[in-house]
Amino acid sequence: MTAASDGGTPVVLDGGEVAYLRQVLVTCSQLLTAAHRDGGPASAQLAGLTRQLAGGRSPGGLQYDLSLAIGYLDFAPTARSRR
Repeated sequence: MTAASDGGTPVVLDGGEVAYLRQVLVTCSQLLTAAHRDGGPASAQLAGLTRQLAGGRSPGGLQYDLSLAIGYLDFAPTARSRR
């Protein structure tokens, strides 16, 4: 997988790195879902914490961002040789 960083230099990840990163994102998504589903103090604390992040995202907005990142990993272009 390749992606341009802010500097325009491609970042190349091998299949194992992509799989690991994807699993981390999926786990984060599952934790957000579980905390929201349980309601109560955990849900309120989660909402407060996510709003403190850069951009002040709601838990649903953060969940959306995680889904987009997972989708990007699933359908990212493959790395090309620079010969």
